[in-house]
Amino acid sequence: MLPFHEVVKPQFEQVNDLIVSQLHSDVGLVENIGQYIIDAGGKRLRPLLVLLSANSCGYQGDHHIALAAIIEFIHTATLLHDDVVDTSDLRRGRATANARFGNAPSVLVGDFLYSRAFQMLVTIGDMDIMRIIADTTNIISEGEVQQLINAGNPDTTEDAYNEVIRKKTAQLFEAATHTGAVLAGVDASQSNAMRLYGHHLGMAFQLVDDALDYNGNTAELGKNVGDDLAEGKPTLPLIHAMKHGTKNQAELIRAAITEGGIDQLDDILEAIHATGALDYTLERAGQHAQKAKACLEGMPDSDELRAMSMLADFALNRKF
Repeated sequence: MLPFHEVVKPQFEQVNDLIVSQLHSDVGLVENIGQYIIDAGGKRLRPLLVLLSANSCGYQGDHHIALAAIIEFIHTATLLHDDVVDTSDLRRGRATANARFGNAPSVLVGDFLYSRAFQMLVTIGDMDIMRIIADTTNIISEGEVQQLINAGNPDTTEDAYNEVIRKKTAQLFEAATHTGAVLAGVDASQSNAMRLYGHHLGMAFQLVDDALDYNGNTAELGKNVGDDLAEGKPTLPLIHAMKHGTKNQAELIRAAITEGGIDQLDDILEAIHATGALDYTLERAGQHAQKAKACLEGMPDSDELRAMSMLADFALNRKF
């Protein structure tokens, strides 16, 4: 466990136990695929954020355990669907579920996890939380479609890119911290601060992820370097490099995005580094991380709040 997990270790273990128990299905393949992707690990930051947010807001019940598992199921469902759409074959250092079990089973088990999350949500019985989660799943779906539209489009703007990562990634971070605060019954000001913290943290995480796609290695990333380029995704490093590079560099990147290939990856990496595109992307991530930490100012000090501040720093320092 990372240090910020230790703050809520007993509760985090309860969440993990609940996830395993709620994966049960009479259909063996459902359970096998669900267990396969859950066992792949990961930091489980989104359920962690539910616990940290609820506890830092003074929550005394136990519904945050179920809520954390719900958030993780929604996240896992999106991963299953994403990997099918992106035809990915590697995640967290091993074969994706679709690579091992096939596309159709992966999509259907993703649907199972979504529906199981909403079954669990009903047991909490809070209409405000239901609304946030329902809106979140809808917004994430919009982000997926928008990313699909942008794929292969070298004219995608930085604003359009930001809108996609807000919907695809930051929205679920935001839902995790927001619902934790709502569950605790804090006032609107504190609830909104937690919501905005999650938003900015999620933006920072995705910006760093997109920079790492051009500055990491397969073993560290758990996916292939250049995967985004192979899928024709116009992420911020590419957008910045096209805008500030030479005409030849811009044309090279445009062609790679349009065709969705990595044949010229070395030349593109050179252009990205020469134009300071990674530094720019990390600078934007740093701005979001600072905004996330600013959202915590004025709130009652606690171990959980300090862990949330640590998470903002952690977002910027992964494998760079």
